[in-house]
Amino acid sequence: MSDTPARNWVPDEVDTSVPSMARAYDFLLGGAHNFDVDRIVAEQAEKLMPGAAKIARLNRAFLGRAVRFLLDQGVRQFLDIGSGIPTVGNVHDVAHQIAPEARVLYVDKDPIAVAHSELMLTAIDNAEVLRADMRDPDSILGSSQARRLLNFDEPIALLMVMMLHWLPDSDDPWALIAHYRDALPDGSYLALSHVTADQRQDQIADATDMIRESRSTDQLTPRTHDQIVRLFDGFTIVDPGVVGCGLWHPQGPGDISDNPEINAHVYAGVAEKKPASA
Repeated sequence: MSDTPARNWVPDEVDTSVPSMARAYDFLLGGAHNFDVDRIVAEQAEKLMPGAAKIARLNRAFLGRAVRFLLDQGVRQFLDIGSGIPTVGNVHDVAHQIAPEARVLYVDKDPIAVAHSELMLTAIDNAEVLRADMRDPDSILGSSQARRLLNFDEPIALLMVMMLHWLPDSDDPWALIAHYRDALPDGSYLALSHVTADQRQDQIADATDMIRESRSTDQLTPRTHDQIVRLFDGFTIVDPGVVGCGLWHPQGPGDISDNPEINAHVYAGVAEKKPASA
């Protein structure tokens, strides 16, 4: 599908000549809210790293399983940072199938993701979207949306799915997660997934270079298993640990690939913040 000169879903501030990784991810998931420049990046990623679209779908399936797991633990509040452009299996869709009272605050900095989330949530009272940068936790946690939807006396699930690899080491994602962790009450959870270069190193290096050359403001920083495990410091990681997202409690053929490298290209895990005395 080619871009047309006028699309009423595009905010005025969006430069459609510059690719967005949120929109490229939307394309990989089969979404329609992307431009030619985003599709070019996504198609190049698929060529450089065969199976990229399958990896995106496995990661999305992990998100759904993680939300259902957290609901089983009694969590009824979700803070989804880097929620992206709405597609099939949004957090509130999954949560409300089991617990209609569950509350969800979506956070994203991408104007298209926020605009479409606002449209999606118009008639939903217990879910809202906030435009903010994940690197500014105080503005997120102190927002009017957070005050309305989140009770910090009860467990909250912090979701950071396919987000932290967009932060370079200079932004210290480990300290950032610690800031969020310290604000969460005991019994809260962290669920995240993160691209690694532990497998297919040459391919991920080529994809990283391609994104850098694309002029996107989103730049990829793959990390090792040990570096990703460190993101869970201060939490207790639940079984089966930090594993390939296709290997985290798969429940059907859509959750896992028969290609081990594709299953492990993105690491994923869920962890609980337990009381200091526990």
